[in-house]
Amino acid sequence: MFLSLLGITFAVSLVVCFVVSKLFARPIKGILERIVANDIAYAWTTYLKFAVYVVGISGGVRIHYLENFLREPTEHFTPPALTSDRWVLEIYRTIIESLQSIAWMLLIFFVFALIAYVIVRVFGQRSKAQGSTDDQTEL
Repeated sequence: MFLSLLGITFAVSLVVCFVVSKLFARPIKGILERIVANDIAYAWTTYLKFAVYVVGISGGVRIHYLENFLREPTEHFTPPALTSDRWVLEIYRTIIESLQSIAWMLLIFFVFALIAYVIVRVFGQRSKAQGSTDDQTEL
């Protein structure tokens, strides 16, 4: 029964990661193309998709918690029973934990992307201003 739970939580996390990866593919690609060159943006986009899967699956499939189902019962611990209610709870928890992990990763990415975008804009405006100043001195 434990192996079924592990397999189902992995599959659910994988589906959640696939959906989130598809939903955020365009925004991530667009942001990276504005910040870095197109050939590098493709590589970073691919890496971020990979990161979504790694973070989402590792967040959704909580190995330390699932180990409780394998522990031997003691006088202070009784392993949880895998009833239908527990299955629903575990699947729901897997979805929420996957989404939460991915959300934190994407938040960090978007914060750094915003900082990088501002830096690119500031340096772009400075270089334009210096270029127009150089053009005026030559006239």
